[in-house]
Amino acid sequence: MGPEHAWTPRVLSVLRISTAFLFMSHGSAKILHLPYLPQYNDLPVFSLTGIAGLLELVGGFLVLIGLFTRPLAFILSSEMAFAYFMSHAPQAFLPLLNRGDSAVLYCFVFLYLAFAGPGPWSVDTMWRARRDETSPGRGAA
Repeated sequence: MGPEHAWTPRVLSVLRISTAFLFMSHGSAKILHLPYLPQYNDLPVFSLTGIAGLLELVGGFLVLIGLFTRPLAFILSSEMAFAYFMSHAPQAFLPLLNRGDSAVLYCFVFLYLAFAGPGPWSVDTMWRARRDETSPGRGAA
């Protein structure tokens, strides 16, 4: 990897962290009422919206710290595809018209993270490095 690509893994971590932080705010509004949005008053936790809020809050936090990033990113990508086709697509074909552009972006960013991984600034990477250090047959040759 040349010097022009030295920041690529770090920027992957920044993409993961910033996306997860923004995503968590959707779950926080639904579950914790922070920020307060009146449409989430009396939201049953075991409704589709309540379960989506739990995924957004808990899954978003775990992706933010980079823990179980790949499987969670795949689940969150699927959630956003489901949300888009259930809530937005029936209103209009284009995401700009049906207000589903953020769902589409989240879907594809999480799909990318599911394949690219968490980047170097993550619990997953820290654990993998620690495991590699302590595994027999690994390390210096």
